[in-house]
Amino acid sequence: MSQTIGVAFPIPEPWAAELARAREAAGDPLARFVPPHLTLIGPTEVPGDLRSGVEEHLRRVATSGAPFTLHLRGTGTFRPLTDVVFVMVAQGISECERLEESLREGPLARELRFPYHPHVTVAHDVPAAALDRAFDDLAGFDALFDVEAFTLYEHGDDGMWRPQRDFPLVGR
Repeated sequence: MSQTIGVAFPIPEPWAAELARAREAAGDPLARFVPPHLTLIGPTEVPGDLRSGVEEHLRRVATSGAPFTLHLRGTGTFRPLTDVVFVMVAQGISECERLEESLREGPLARELRFPYHPHVTVAHDVPAAALDRAFDDLAGFDALFDVEAFTLYEHGDDGMWRPQRDFPLVGR
């Protein structure tokens, strides 16, 4: 039996609540299923017999990554390519890119549909007016916090993404 997993940095409070409210206000149908996060590895199906190998891979990558400061500020969009509005990463881009590249090896190797671009989604596949409103409402968003681990999430049968395990960044 396979499981769908993802790997991300959860957004801490008080910013997580603000971003969750914004996603819900935009009418995003995934708002109540997806906690605010910055994706490293998007939804990936993993056969059950490979799960322990995936977790070992995550642990190895975490031991080579060092804690860093993540600064989220302002909004961006992927329009017209995709109907997404997001909060931008102002500091920590290269750290996210290095981790994503290391994670997307071994048991999690795969081709990406689009180049990796670290961001925090706040509206996806909603009408243009809702995308515009989310873009404007969060234009002044500003959050600065330390990232000390990434989290393995599992997609439940009920549609919820749930944290399963944290992997502390312990490299230098």
